[in-house]
Parts: sequence; C-alpha cells; structure tokens
Amino acid sequence: MSSSPRAWFGFGKAKGVPVPASAAEETSDSFMDEKASENGNGNGNGTVAESMPSDAFPVTAEQLSELSNERTRGGLADLLEQALKGDLAGKSDVEAPLQSHIEIRALIDRMRATPDVPPAEHSPEALQLQEDGEAAANALTSFALRSSPETGLDPHPQNIQRRKELFGSNVVAAKKLDSFLKLCWEAVQDFVLIMLLVLGIISIAVETTIGLDPGESCGTCWIEGCAILTSVLIVVLVTASIDYVKQFAFVRLTNTLDETNTKSVIRAGAQINVVDADIVVGDVLSVNSHSLASIPADCVLLGPSAGHALKMDESTLTGESKLISKMPGDVILSGTSAVQGAGKMVVVAVGINSLAGKITARVYESEDHEGDELEGDEESPLFTKLTLIAKQIGIAGTMAAIVAFVASCIIGLPGEPRADLVDNLINYFITAITVLAVAVPEGLPLAVTLALAFSSNQMMKEQNLVKHLDACETMGCATTICTDKTGTLTANRMTARALYIAKNNCICSHPSVMLGDMVLKELTGGTEILEILVNLISINTMNETVLYFDDITQPSMITGSSGNPTEVALLHLVQELNFHYSDIRNKTRGRTDQGELADFLAEGKQIGFSSARKMMSWAVPKEGGGYRLYSKGAAEVILARCSEELSLSGTELLVDESRKNIENVVETYARKGMRNLILAYRDLPADFDFEAKSTTVNNSDGTPALLSETDLVFTALVGIEDPLRPEVPDAIRKCYEAGIDVRLVTGDSPNTAVSIAYQAGILKPFHFKNNGINPDNPDEELEMVASNLKNNVLMEGKNFRAKVYHVNEDGGKEFDQTAFDKIWPYLRVLARSSPDDKLTLAHGLNQSALYMDKAECKRLKANDRITIFPDRQVIAMTGDGTNDAPALKRADIGFAMGIAGTQIAKDAADIILLDDNFASIVTAAKWGRNVYASIQKFLQFQLTVNISAVVTALVGAFAYQKSPLAAIQLLWVNLLMDSLASLALASEPPVDELLQKPPVNRSEHMITRRMWANMIGQASYQITVIMVLLFHGPEMFGLTPGHIVEKEEDKNSVHYTIIFNVFVWMQLFNEVNCRNLKGEFRVFKGIHKNPLFVGILLVTSVLQVIMVEFGSVAMHVAEGGLDGKYWAISLGFGAGSLPVQQIINIIYKYAVHYKTWRKNKRLHKYGHETTRLVQSNESSGRDAAHPH
Repeated sequence: MSSSPRAWFGFGKAKGVPVPASAAEETSDSFMDEKASENGNGNGNGTVAESMPSDAFPVTAEQLSELSNERTRGGLADLLEQALKGDLAGKSDVEAPLQSHIEIRALIDRMRATPDVPPAEHSPEALQLQEDGEAAANALTSFALRSSPETGLDPHPQNIQRRKELFGSNVVAAKKLDSFLKLCWEAVQDFVLIMLLVLGIISIAVETTIGLDPGESCGTCWIEGCAILTSVLIVVLVTASIDYVKQFAFVRLTNTLDETNTKSVIRAGAQINVVDADIVVGDVLSVNSHSLASIPADCVLLGPSAGHALKMDESTLTGESKLISKMPGDVILSGTSAVQGAGKMVVVAVGINSLAGKITARVYESEDHEGDELEGDEESPLFTKLTLIAKQIGIAGTMAAIVAFVASCIIGLPGEPRADLVDNLINYFITAITVLAVAVPEGLPLAVTLALAFSSNQMMKEQNLVKHLDACETMGCATTICTDKTGTLTANRMTARALYIAKNNCICSHPSVMLGDMVLKELTGGTEILEILVNLISINTMNETVLYFDDITQPSMITGSSGNPTEVALLHLVQELNFHYSDIRNKTRGRTDQGELADFLAEGKQIGFSSARKMMSWAVPKEGGGYRLYSKGAAEVILARCSEELSLSGTELLVDESRKNIENVVETYARKGMRNLILAYRDLPADFDFEAKSTTVNNSDGTPALLSETDLVFTALVGIEDPLRPEVPDAIRKCYEAGIDVRLVTGDSPNTAVSIAYQAGILKPFHFKNNGINPDNPDEELEMVASNLKNNVLMEGKNFRAKVYHVNEDGGKEFDQTAFDKIWPYLRVLARSSPDDKLTLAHGLNQSALYMDKAECKRLKANDRITIFPDRQVIAMTGDGTNDAPALKRADIGFAMGIAGTQIAKDAADIILLDDNFASIVTAAKWGRNVYASIQKFLQFQLTVNISAVVTALVGAFAYQKSPLAAIQLLWVNLLMDSLASLALASEPPVDELLQKPPVNRSEHMITRRMWANMIGQASYQITVIMVLLFHGPEMFGLTPGHIVEKEEDKNSVHYTIIFNVFVWMQLFNEVNCRNLKGEFRVFKGIHKNPLFVGILLVTSVLQVIMVEFGSVAMHVAEGGLDGKYWAISLGFGAGSLPVQQIINIIYKYAVHYKTWRKNKRLHKYGHETTRLVQSNESSGRDAAHPH
C-alpha cells in the first residue's frame, strides 16, 4: 500500500487536521478488509474489491451521468450519499455501520457545509476544501466504483465486460448505414422519376399488346418504353451509388480515427494503452499536457502530478478559450484537452452517458437518443423549388396529352371505318403518351445530380469539402451565418495585441497589424528598453514553452508552438521585435544549459509560479556582479510591488499619477476582453538572500512575500487575446455585401465577444448607443464595449434562454417563437452561451415568419436600420467544437473546421472547411450561388426543348394524329444530351458579381421573367422552323411527307429525320446562349476559359452525327442517314439560334425601358394631381377656419 496521503480514500481526517499517511493507509485497508469479510474473500491488499460480485456497485450509470451534468462539489456529495445508501441497502438494521461509512458521512456533511462564496485562496478553509475534494474523489473511486486510485482496475476480461454491461461501453450506437436498396428507394421518390416510371410501364404495355395489329410481331416496339425505364434506372443507380460510396468513405474515416485514439490507463498497478472504446467506468486515466490528451470520457480528478495544477482547454465544449484550472474532486468533461500539467482521474461516465456522448447521439441520431423538439425542414430550398417545377411540368404535360388525345379523336375518327376504330384510338393514345413523354424533363434529375457533383468537386479544390450534394446550392441561398468565435473567427492562439511601455500605449485594432511592428514604429529611440523587454520575456519563461521554426527554408518562420499559451504569446512578441528568444537564453549565464555557459546554470535562481504569489521570477547573474531578477504576473499583483518605472530616459519613481495611468490602461485592456500581464525587473546585490521575506508586502494568500520580488521596476503591461484572423473582416464585409447577415455565438465573456465582433465588422458604430459617439464630446467615439451597446444587440445565454423559453402547463420548458421574433432582429452577439443556445438560435431563425409582418418590418427599417429578409431565413452555422454539433446539424447548412474541428463537429456538418478559414465561407457562398445559376441555365435550356417539343407533338397530333418527333428521339435529347449540357453549364466558373446581389428567396420561383423571355423567344423560333419543315419541307426538298411514308411504307422517313436533326442542332447552338441568364450580348465571352464546356459541346455534336447516320431503327431515323445538303440545312437552322438571341435581347431591353418609362410617366402625372388635390383641401380648410 502506498504511503502517499492520496492513496485510496484519504478522507480519514478530522476537519482541518490532516491524517498521517499511515493513518490514511490503515483507513483504506480497514475498509477493504471489512468489505472482504462481508464477501468472505479478503486479503487486505487493496485489490480485493475486484473479487466482489460485479453487481455490488452502490451507484448506477444514471447517477454517475448526473454528476457530469451537475459538475459541482454538491453534486459529488450527492453521489457519495447515493453510494452510501446503496451500500447500506443490503444490510440489516442490527448491523453496525462500517468505519468507512461513518467517515464518508462526515465527509459529505463537510462538503455540503461549504459556503456559497469561495474562501480566500490559500486560507485554512481553502486548504480544507481542497483536501475534502481529494478525499471525495478517492472515496468515489474505491467505495462507489470498486476501483483503486493507485492500482486501478483488475484487468480480468470478465470484470471489464461486467462494467460495460452495467455502466455502458465507451461508444455511441451509431445510426445503421442505409442499404443500397434503401438508397435506391429514396432516390426513386422523386416526382419526375415516378412520372417516368408510370409513363414507361404504360408505353411498354400499350406497344406490346393493344398497339399491335393481329398477327403483327412486336420487334422493337418495346424500345421506347424500355428506354424511359432505363433512364429512370440510370438516375436511381447514379444517385444511390453516390450516397452509398459517401457513407462508407466516412465510415472508413471514423474507423481510422478510432483505431488511433488510445489512452493511458492504470490496471493492476501497470500503466497500459487502450483504445477509447475499451475504457470503462472505474478506469484510472493518466493524462499529461505533452500529448494534449483529449479526454475520452467524463472523469473526476484524483490529483495532479508533482503538485502542478492541471489546466484544461474546454473551448470545444464552451467556446471559452481561457484555460480552466482543475483541482481534485473536479469533474473533467469528455472532449476537453489537458493543456498544462498532468494528473490521474477516474472515469465516471462513458458512451451515451457522458456529455460528449450525448452530443454525439444528437448528431448521429443514434438508437440511444430520442427525438428532439427543435427539428426543421428536411428538404433543401433547391429541391423544394425543383419539386414544385416538376409538379407544374407534370400537370402541364398531362393537360397537353389530354388535349392531344381529344383533338386526335375529334379530327381523326370521323370518316374512318368502324373496323379501324379501336386501332385508331390506340394510336391516338400512344401519341398522347408521346406528348407526355415530351413534356416530362427526363434528364432533369440526373442533370441536377451531375451539376451538384461537379460543383462539389470544384469546391473541394477551394478548401470546401462538401458532404451532402444539395449543400452546394443551399449555401447560395444563405441569409444568416451564426458563427463560433474560437478557432473560426479567431486563430485559437493567444497573442499579444497591446503593450504599454515607456508611457506609450500600443493597441492593435486591426488583425492584419502585428504588435511588434507597431511598437518598433512608436518606440523610436527605445532600443535599450526593447532589449530589457525581450530579455525579461526570454529569460523568465518556462523551458517547456517553445516555438518551432522552419529550419530548412525560412529559419525565422514560426511553424508551431507548445507549452503555456500565455508564454507562447510573449515569445511570439519577442520574434516580432526582431529578436530570437533562444539566442537570448543561450547567451545568458545562469539560464542556459547549452554550450560553455551550461556549467554556470546553477548560478541562476528560479522562483516558479504559484497561485499564492500569482507571479513567477527568474534571477540571473549580471556581468558587473550581482543579479537581475525578472518577474511577470497578474497586473494588480506586480503593479503593487513596483516602486519605479522604466522610461526612455532610464528609470524614474512610479508616482501616483503614473500608477493611476497604468491602472486605467489595465482596465481598458480588460474591457476589451484582454488578459493583462505586467513585466518588471529588479537589480540585486551579489550577497542577496533569496529566502528573505518582506515585512511589509504579503502574497495573495496573506503570507509574507519574498523580499526579492518587491521594489520592482515597472517595464511593460501586455494585453493578450485570441486574435481575429486577418482575412475575417474582409470576408464578413463580403457577406454583408451579398446580403448575408453574420451573428457571433460564443462562450466567451461579453467584453471579449464584443471586442472580436467589432474588429470583425459584425458590430458597427450604429449598434452602440448614440451611434458610437460620445454624447459629452461629439469629436470622441464611445468605447466599443458591451455596456455601451443598444438593447438586445448583445445577450448572455442565461438571459436569452429566459426570454425565449416559457414554462408550459406540464411544467416543462417550451420554445416561444413570438418572444424570439422580438429579439433576433437586434441580436448580433450571444455571449456566455451554452451548446443548446446555438441550437435554439438556428431553429428560431429558421422558423421565424417575422417577414410576413410588413408593418413590423417597416418599423425596424425606419427606426433601427434593420432590414428583414423578405422570406424565411436560410441558416448557415459554423463551428469547430463538440458543442457546435447539434446546431450544425439543425442548420440548413453546417460548416465545420477541418483542422481544429472535432470529429463530432465534422460528422454533423454539411461542408468542412479544410483550411479552417472563415473566408472560405465566402467562396462557398459564391459557388452555391453559381450552382443555383447553373441549374437555372440548365432549366432555361431544358424547358426550351420541352416547349418546342410539346408544341411540335401537339401540332402533329392535330394534323396527322402522330408526332413528327419520336419518343426515343426526345428521350435522347432529354436524357443524354441534356445531362451533358447540365454538366457543361455547371462547369461555368463563378464570378464576383454573384456576391453583389441578395440571396434568392425560398419562395421565389427558379424561372425568372428574363428566363421566360429567352425560352419563349427561342422556342418560338424553333417551332416556326419545325412547322415550316413539317408542312412545307416535302415540297421544298422534293420529299414524300413523313406521315405518309411511316404509315404506308412502314419505314422511317427522311422528312422526319431532317426535322429531328434540325431540332437537335437548334438545341446545341442554344446551349451557347444559355450560358447567360441576363440577356448578355456577348454569348461567347469566356468560353475559351471553359474547356469542359467546349469539349462537351463537341462530344454531343459528334454523338448527334452518329445517331443520325447510324441510329436507323433504334433512333427512329432514316436508313443510311442524311445527305450533305440536309446536314447543311440542319446546321444553318441551328446556327440561327444565335442571332435570334440577340433579337430577343434587344426586344426585351426596349420592352423593359418602355415599361419603366410608362410607370414613371404615370407616377409623375398622378403625383402632381394628388398634390393639387391635397393643396386644394388644405386651402379649403384654411379658408373655412379663417374666412375673409
């Protein structure tokens, strides 16, 4: 048994009186012997607990999980009491309680008696509180969890398995992967595909049965219906395959990550590595900051190693970049990281019972997690609009088919022999089906899929990994971005951003400005002061804090760092001032362990940091004898010990005025969300006693201060913060120009959040009181801090939740959309937010119908300069932490950081920013809008084809009761050629002009007036050409009319083949026109920069030649193809689409100008009339009131 006071319980102490190590050992041994006696297998060696029945745990998984939620000493006391009750439950009333039970009860009582206000640091009460925390953690481990703080668990497989059964495994039951058949079923739910399925089945059934004459063989009569079904099969297989492969790609990524996630645990006294999934409740983890260990489960800290406090980075859960110090008995949350120090901790909650597991379950929608109230739309804005268009096309096509059938019956049946009645009806029905086939855009689903796939591939080249194809376009419709701060807007790297030195105050207000450059510019002639500053920093920092450099190409380029983040920031400042900290250390006697000076290392005196002093110092020998002691620490502590200050002329007394100035600067930095650190020094004689204590100055805990750390010379005040990324302000400016609002949601304090938001451009001067102008001095700006903001521009999470949730009749909390709508137009910054606040914000914005209240929208714009987007919000959410995952999933589009983001956040997101650059969101928005424009271009192209084809089929039905364009030919145009056209149009690169207009409304139709003009104009030209060829072609070219050839000779006609060829070439040339949506005159502009478009155009042209020349029966064209003159005619009519587009552009332009002129003229005319009437009424009123 260890003699350490931390061994086992450590709770056998009278209040305030430590128990000797032997007593603590006896206590724990007596407890184990007592328990062993109960089970008849004691050996008193501290591991006997593992021989107990596995179901003898006095606590449950739910109770342990509740401690993770509570995370307080009171919660730990409650858990121990539950364990005590559980252990006593099996005893009879006559049995006397064990000594351990009595001690635990006393410990619980002491913990519950802890005052609400924390005692003074290092006071006897604070020491007792720390001892009780350590005792409680040890009691939890050995008494409640049947483990050992020293030797850990018994590694026997049966014991590990039993703990997994009782407390759960450290995995979350992931959502089962969708089977390929399920994905196919989901793909075939598309409205267009359903229509095509019905159409194909009817076509085959009719053609192979009632469509045949008696004794006639089918031959290839089935080919058209089969081709339609084949098109459906291709679309379904392509769509399902993309989703299926995507599933397994992420599974492989997750599995690879899981295999590399190992942690160090103590089992049977030995330290071993196990994968995260094998960690169980009761395991004792050993973590340290060297590996920046991520905690795999919720734990309770048993004790730090070697007396160094363990500091955790909880930014992935809270968004707060400040390191959190942990003491024994504190809860360590899963998903956080150890950044400083080391320690042992006992696992209390794993898998779904841990905090990270609960968040993971919400993301994966696993079987362990129930549904959430805040659910949203499943379909993206794009597919909502495409579904609407498909339904409208389907209705129009059905109506056209009915018209064709009725017209054919009215025109064709009279005068026909009664014997041919049934055959004629069947033929008319087949013609009607052809008209319907023409109307339905068979290629649309595949075209959209290909366009999105191509765009997502291009976006990856620009650092946007798209996980869901529809996310490409959805970002183009985004109206609001709710962004995290740490690691998203900021660099997640503490950096010196302000320096007060020699009465010069340097503050970096723009992220692109480096503090070192500003100091060098402002502090001219201050070389000696800068040398003192860089020496102070370089010497008085820990060896563990280091910067890494590119030793090969650029030796001065910093590539990374490790150690204390605050010290890293100071070392960065040294480099910015054109010094090298390692050179200074290596040349300083008493500080370096390198080279010739290494023998004198012992001459240096290190006084390490302690929470009692809130400072650290390092004394090194001076060349002329004596020592120079460098100190740094908390601003209020160091300043109180300074009696002089450093100036450009040397040292001078620190008078009250100077001290007050420094205090004001400290307050200013703090209000800007910075952390303050004062640097100072003092020269000491050679015989100075470093152990001497001051009789007038005390440490923070009331103990006498070291005499060497008094009478210091104030050197500099440093303000440190997590800085804004340099590219963020420009990116946010572009977001605002594009009509995309940006809101900051963070766990940081209000002042820190406001400082970052103002620097980033999220907050503007008009968000502050009096528009940011000091009312007492109009020439002076207000300080841009939280207290000066207008109402509701900034809210803290607690107040936000109180306003947007109300208690319902059942006593539960219910989201109040009406209350939310009164807040969100003003809200720009949400500080001290919880994970659920971000989810609430995304849900409330998404579901808001405030835009429908026109009066309120008008009031907001007039009074508060707030413009409400005239449709439902499309929400983009950015984040990198575990806490962001549910909101990323709930938002319309979720962005996760690829480098700094947690795996949970990446899994929840729709798009992963591979470079962690907020500016890449602007790229995503530009590509998203380009995708939307590409699909509009394709629709313009596709629907022009459909309009022309439907009219042609209808005219054929009216004239000859047969369409001149066969269904297989139209299927060729709609499926293959149109799909290639969609890929060609999608390959058009995005232009900056896309970000100069507001987002597209959810409810706005994809087909604009300008598109209608283009489509109707081109379709009119095509229909005119086809009609001329249909009715006058035989006479012009000396051909037998096609309807006669196909009816009497039962073969494919040259006449109808020419019509088909001309029709296709008009579409191919119109494809060039469709590169533009706004009626641009230069239709070939930039085409040479898009080789894919040119290549696809050439490929489809070659395919058309092959189909006409060699398609024969399969393509319903004339045997042997067409002669050269007919090819020339086809190409001539096709090229005519280009000048026709210019005519359309001119007509539309003048039509718009004429309409505007008429409107202005009418307003001008009636505006004067209204004025005269008003003036007349006013005059009448005056005359009545004041008669002559």
